[in-house]
Amino acid sequence: MLDTLSASRNDDEIQWRGVAVVDRNVSDGELQSMHNLGVRGIRVNLVFAGGVTFEDVKALADRIRTLNWHVQFLVDVSSFERLADKLNSLPVHSVVDHMGHIPTSRGVEHPGFKALLSLMTEGRTWVKLTGPNRISAFDQAPFTDVDPFFQALREAREDRCLFGTDWPHVKLPGPMANDAALVDEFLRLVSGPSTRRAILVDNPTNLYQFTNND
Repeated sequence: MLDTLSASRNDDEIQWRGVAVVDRNVSDGELQSMHNLGVRGIRVNLVFAGGVTFEDVKALADRIRTLNWHVQFLVDVSSFERLADKLNSLPVHSVVDHMGHIPTSRGVEHPGFKALLSLMTEGRTWVKLTGPNRISAFDQAPFTDVDPFFQALREAREDRCLFGTDWPHVKLPGPMANDAALVDEFLRLVSGPSTRRAILVDNPTNLYQFTNND
């Protein structure tokens, strides 16, 4: 990713952004160099073993605060204890992947999901409306059992919702995803042009600090 960002520095037509995976030993100089290339956050995997601990996250968050970065979490909100307390303890905004990575069988009334909704309403937590195939009981679209989760997140704070296809679909629990079908799922659930623009354009412009060159 950093090589791509570096190669694109002289691109006057497109602003490039990235989210980096780092460990606690990364230097301040390295973080600043990443910022200069377009990195605007760090990603932390708390679902699959082998990543950093939450204590590492707190230490890193203190350091990226001056860069106005965020921490992006892959976390199952149904099994991560004291979600709200931990995310609120960070001095930076948080982004939660895949609608909280909660299996749909656990329902929208699950305390972990309700905690995520509360975090969104407070404004310092963003959620990616991605990966319905990761949390659905169905192998193929339409992933209608995800609809209540998707809509609850939108209703909680639409200006804190983001979208992506999740390509290249690493560590999928089921069949390889069809990116076109995932885009169609988004369009099925978000019909209004103003809402589509908010989630696809305005919200990421805000979070990733794109600038208007017009």
